[in-house]
Amino acid sequence: MRIDSILAKKQTFSFEIFPPRGDLPVEQALDVANQMTVQRPDWISVTFSAGGTGNTQNTAAIAGRIQRETQTNALAHLTCLGSTRADVDAYVEGLHARGVENVLALRGDRAPGRSAIDFSYASELIRHLKQSAPWLCVGAACYPEGHVEAESFESDIEHLKEKQDAGADFLVTQLFFDNELFYRFREACVRARIKIPITVGIMPFTSTKQIQRMAFTCGASIPAAVIKRLIAAGDNPADQALAGIEYACEQLRDLAANGVDGLHIYSMNKPAVAQATHDALVDCGYLGVQ
Repeated sequence: MRIDSILAKKQTFSFEIFPPRGDLPVEQALDVANQMTVQRPDWISVTFSAGGTGNTQNTAAIAGRIQRETQTNALAHLTCLGSTRADVDAYVEGLHARGVENVLALRGDRAPGRSAIDFSYASELIRHLKQSAPWLCVGAACYPEGHVEAESFESDIEHLKEKQDAGADFLVTQLFFDNELFYRFREACVRARIKIPITVGIMPFTSTKQIQRMAFTCGASIPAAVIKRLIAAGDNPADQALAGIEYACEQLRDLAANGVDGLHIYSMNKPAVAQATHDALVDCGYLGVQ
């Protein structure tokens, strides 16, 4: 089922899994996905590996297995930096053959040896996909604090409007740790006449090192409330992980109460994280008892 048709009917709940650096076997990834389908998400997204340079065949294969063998829809990531139109078309044809009809269209991270060929921006990829594969539901990324390469928050909103105008069907946010930043972003989208659904992406941090890495790579701000929780958790890894999951569940409850279009959990391939976030949303009434 197309994700935009689900978003048109209800507030959604979804997970993300990833094949890190292409070395997560398809069977292992499917096992992770199967454990997460117990929570009956509306979809599970499958990324390229870290840095966007992963094994695209694994991404397509995992998404295809989820689509065919579970009761859950699959959303396959697709990056375009360093790819030709022929590369993109072949990838999409492979998804179509596997029954996958949803992609998240991304530029991809810049890296040595990866430069623009036929696509410089995600908006160009989105336009190509909507013209060449009209059956495809195309999602796009958005950045509540602005993309790390954006000249300003305002210019990033302008680029986001270009993605909508190119044909994007829905949006998924980058992770953030301060809900007020998302609400400011949502208001900016309204002013810019960005009308497509915005699914909110939340990542429960599981360690001090992880959140520091996320802040550096994604430009996500770390609010004082998070720092205080990490200090209270001390050096104990289990306590750090518990603090992160509890904080994410509080974020999710607040977002649910403020009428978001959907909630998307960056699960880090951890079924326990998926279970905890699901339960928090059942407790607050966002999700029914399943």
